[in-house]
Amino acid sequence: MVDLEAVFVAAGATDVRTVIQSGNVVFEAAVRRVPAIVRDVRAELNRKGSGATEIVTRELDHIARLVDGEPFGTLRPAGNLKLYVSFLARAPKTIPALPLVSEKEALEAVKIAGREVFILSRPKRPRFFGFPNNFIEEQLGVPATTRNWSTVTAIARLAAVP
Repeated sequence: MVDLEAVFVAAGATDVRTVIQSGNVVFEAAVRRVPAIVRDVRAELNRKGSGATEIVTRELDHIARLVDGEPFGTLRPAGNLKLYVSFLARAPKTIPALPLVSEKEALEAVKIAGREVFILSRPKRPRFFGFPNNFIEEQLGVPATTRNWSTVTAIARLAAVP
């Protein structure tokens, strides 16, 4: 595993930290510097053989507003329900009618807001849930990265930390 923090620091990011060991990196940088940092990180990860083809960024305040907006309404994760957010690399050319459903993977995309897609996942067989990333990329024709709602809320809490 590549030390993501070191790669981001070498690319010019500051106050770098990883969150929940799932490829989430929080860092400080001037907004105008972010594209160059992402380009340099992608190049270094590819050089090291990590195959980072797409890096999706969002500002921490954006994540906090996303969580505050309660996009799943009253739904909460439970034994038979997982909540996911797919962060799209760019806006899709067209927005399909919702819900988007994958019977095979037991997935239902219930909302698209900007470059985020909100998905419900139910067991496709006992204790096995579908993971929505490939489904969303196929349906929208856009690269995405998908996170469990609990990971998104953990990242949002960082916005409140000085």
